[in-house]
Amino acid sequence: MEPFHSADDIALEEHFEIHIPNQQPEQVHVKSGLPHNDSGDDIPPKVHMCFDSLDDVKQFYKNYSIRSGFGIRTSTSARGEDNEINYIKLVCSREGNYMSAIPPELKTVPTKAKQCKASITAAKKDGQWFIRSIVTDHSHDISPKKSRLIRGNRKVDMHSRQTVETNDDAGVRINKSFRSLVSEAGGYEHVNFIERDVRNYIGQQRRSLCKDVDGQALLRHFSKMRELNNDFFFEIDMDEDNRICNVFWADARSRAASEDFGDVVSFDTTYLTNKYDMPFAPFVGVNHHGHSILLGCGLVSAEDTRSFVWIFELWLRCMYNKPPEGIVTDQCKAMLNAIREVFPNTKHRWCLWHIMKKVPEKLQGYTNYKSIKTELKRLVYDSITMGEFELGWHAFIGQYDLTTNDWLTTLFDERHHWVPCYLKSQFWAGMSTTQRSEGLNAFFDGFINSGTTL
Repeated sequence: MEPFHSADDIALEEHFEIHIPNQQPEQVHVKSGLPHNDSGDDIPPKVHMCFDSLDDVKQFYKNYSIRSGFGIRTSTSARGEDNEINYIKLVCSREGNYMSAIPPELKTVPTKAKQCKASITAAKKDGQWFIRSIVTDHSHDISPKKSRLIRGNRKVDMHSRQTVETNDDAGVRINKSFRSLVSEAGGYEHVNFIERDVRNYIGQQRRSLCKDVDGQALLRHFSKMRELNNDFFFEIDMDEDNRICNVFWADARSRAASEDFGDVVSFDTTYLTNKYDMPFAPFVGVNHHGHSILLGCGLVSAEDTRSFVWIFELWLRCMYNKPPEGIVTDQCKAMLNAIREVFPNTKHRWCLWHIMKKVPEKLQGYTNYKSIKTELKRLVYDSITMGEFELGWHAFIGQYDLTTNDWLTTLFDERHHWVPCYLKSQFWAGMSTTQRSEGLNAFFDGFINSGTTL
C-alpha cells in the first residue's frame, strides 16, 4: 500500500500542522491494547484511525506487529511549540541499512536490518492522534509464530520475575532458573522471553537503588535541600515495584547558570559513582571565564534510550524549557536516539577524542597502519571545507584499499556529528570533546569511589 503522506511531506507542513481531510475518522476502541471492530475481530491499521493518546497508538501498532510477525521501533518524532510530541513515525525493526563495525567473518549473529519500508506515521490534532500514512509491505519474511521472541516484543511476566528474584536471592544460577521456567511452561514455545532477558532483569534488580535504605536516605537529603532553597530541583524515577531507577537533581546555582551559559552542554556517563555501578551523568557547561560549570547531575540504572529520554526531559524542564543549542556526547546510539526525541533542534556533536582513540583498535591490523593513522589525522584535523574532506576521504579510502572497513564507512556516513569542518559554523564554546565532563569527574575522585552509597 502506498503511504498517504511521506515523513518528508509532513515535515514541510508548518510546524507539523495537521490537515485532516473532511471525512469522519475511524474511531478505534481500545480494549487491553487490542482494537476491535463491531464484530469483535482484530483490525489492521488504517489511515485516519483515531486514538486518545500516543501510548494507544504505540500499543495498537505493537499488538498488530506481534499478530503479523514483525517487530517495531520509533524512527522519528517531533515536538510542537508546547514542547509536547505531536508527530511520530513507527517502523519495522528491520528498517534501515545497519553497518556493523565488526568484520563479517567475525560476526556471530547476522545483520537484521533489511531496509524494510513497513511503517506508520501518526500526528496529533485537537488533542487526539490520527494515523497519517501506512506502508504494509515488508522486504523480508515475517513469522507470526515467532514474533513473540523479536526483541521489542519479548517481556518477562510478573510470575517469572518473582521466581527468578527468589532464586537469585537463594543463590540459584540464572540459567537454571530459566530452564525451570521453561519446564513449568511446558516448553520453549510457551515462553515469551529468552535467557538473556532474565539476565538483564536480574542485573537491573541488582543495580536497584532501594537497597540498604539508600533510597530513603537520598530522598530525605533532597527534601532537606529543597527546604533550604526552593529552587533546588530533583526528580526520582520509580519502577512498577516502587524502586528507584534514575535520579536527577540540580541546585539553584546550576539553574541560574544555565540561563547564561546553557548554550552548549557536555554530557558524559563514563564515570561510575556507587556500589550499584550506576553511571554518574553530569551536565557541564562553560562560563565566560572558560571555566567548567555544573548544570545538573543524574544517576541512571541503564544506559538505554528510555533512561536518557527521562533525564533529558527532566533537565529541559528544570532549565525552564530552554534547550541547548549544542550538546557534546560520546558515540552512543541510545543517546543519539534520546537527543533526537527530546532536543530535535539541538546540534549534536560526538566526542572527537573518543572516536580517534579507537583508531588503533580498528586499524592496527593493516600493514600500512602508521601511514593510515597519519593520513586519517591529517584529514580530520586539517580539512578546511566539507568538499576538501570528502575528496580527501575518498582518495584515502582508495589509496589504502579500505572500502571493506565497516567502521570507517560508518564514520563517514555520520561525519556531520564529529568532523570539525562540518561543525565549525556552530557555536561550541571551545568544546569538541567530553573532556569538560571527564575533568569534572576527576574532581570527585577524592570524595567517592565504586563502594560509595547514595
